[in-house]
Amino acid sequence: MRIRAHRRFVLLLGLALTMFTQSFETLHASPAASRVSAFKLANGLQVVVVPDHRAPVVTHYVWYRVGAADEPPGVSGIAHFLEHLMFKSTDKIPSGEFSKIVARLGGQDNAFTSHDVTAYFQRIAKDRLKTVMEMEADRMENLRLTENEVTNERAVILEERRSRTENNPSSILSEQMLASFYQNHPYRIPIIGWMHEMAKLSREDALTFYKRFYAPNNAIVVVAGDVTVDEARRLTEATYGPLKPNPAIQARVRPQEPPHRAPRRVELKDQRAGNFSLRRFYLAPSIPTAAEGEAEALYLLMKVVGHGSTSRLYQKLVVEEKLASSSGGWYSGTSLDSGTIGVHAVAAEGVGLDKVEAGIDRVLHEVREKGVTPDELERAKKAFIADFIYESDSQSALARRYGEGLLLGLTIEQINNWPVAIAKVTADDVKRAAAKHFDVRRSVTGTLIPVPPEAEGDAATKPAANKT
Repeated sequence: MRIRAHRRFVLLLGLALTMFTQSFETLHASPAASRVSAFKLANGLQVVVVPDHRAPVVTHYVWYRVGAADEPPGVSGIAHFLEHLMFKSTDKIPSGEFSKIVARLGGQDNAFTSHDVTAYFQRIAKDRLKTVMEMEADRMENLRLTENEVTNERAVILEERRSRTENNPSSILSEQMLASFYQNHPYRIPIIGWMHEMAKLSREDALTFYKRFYAPNNAIVVVAGDVTVDEARRLTEATYGPLKPNPAIQARVRPQEPPHRAPRRVELKDQRAGNFSLRRFYLAPSIPTAAEGEAEALYLLMKVVGHGSTSRLYQKLVVEEKLASSSGGWYSGTSLDSGTIGVHAVAAEGVGLDKVEAGIDRVLHEVREKGVTPDELERAKKAFIADFIYESDSQSALARRYGEGLLLGLTIEQINNWPVAIAKVTADDVKRAAAKHFDVRRSVTGTLIPVPPEAEGDAATKPAANKT
């Protein structure tokens, strides 16, 4: 019975997606697409409301237009450090009580930092929304840090770097690749920061960064859930409305990349590495910097080339040629200044990384020369449209969709029309994207090579042991 039901579900889903690809009335009739509203307070705060009345719950986000790529030289990691410190004290909230208060109210909260944004969010019952808004508004303007709080939290982020980066050879390799990949842009600096600079971050560094970037006219509030536009306007006016804007807030201007004229390579030998592996990053445009339809073509290209066990890379390297135990790829376009195409593979036992790299190059060359098939393109489109539909059923995903989109400079209409833009991409568009952006001159290739413990000190002088 379960198998038959599953088959019926698959058939119905396929039919629904086919109909959806042909006609977009269903999407535009959905609450996410038709009821989203936006307005701005007098102090410059942008507010987006995504009504979803299925349950008396709301997701509340505060997005700041600042991330690790906006840090002054010498204080790498300060954006992420401040994210941690925002959970300390204000005049109204004792140190460390912010998350405890949210939990006592029956909610959950968290935060994250990227190169471009810092975001804080809570999921809470509707009748507690005003309380969390008051708390966020309070710490937007009244953060109070003691030396003890800063010292203790600095130890936390240093341990975070040790556990997530220093103790993970794969993370070290990616970090070193990005440092080589970007020659001038601050995306080359890790979000968490360099260890030697993190160790010196001070209370003064944190408060200077806070006062410079944390202000209502540098933020977007997104409320998704059981709330109307009128309710959200009344609540945001009462809580965020009294905050003063920062007149020093300006549009972000960052150092840009020069032309990339030569491929780069990074090799890491580490006794903790479990397998021989290879990865490569290509510089590509992001959604804000791409030509019309180009980012969509890149997403579809890498869905065909690298996503899952049916992808070109997996089928060729793992299934057919037995060169790798795993392989895949991706495109990331949700950064302000540039995007990245990535491919990767873990070598099969006894196979040299030179053969793995040659296999990857053959797959990418074939796509550059011949493009993708109509069937591959159609499957990729349906997969993206299905993801968009399923996301629309998640309150948190909706809140994030609109917050991230607006921070990238998209309009609400453009965000809603993402499936329409995906559906317009042709096979020729995908082939052009592959020919243009699989350019080895704009790439960095990294290899991770396990070595015996006794060889680690001499790793730079010893050859890789996986050659055949």
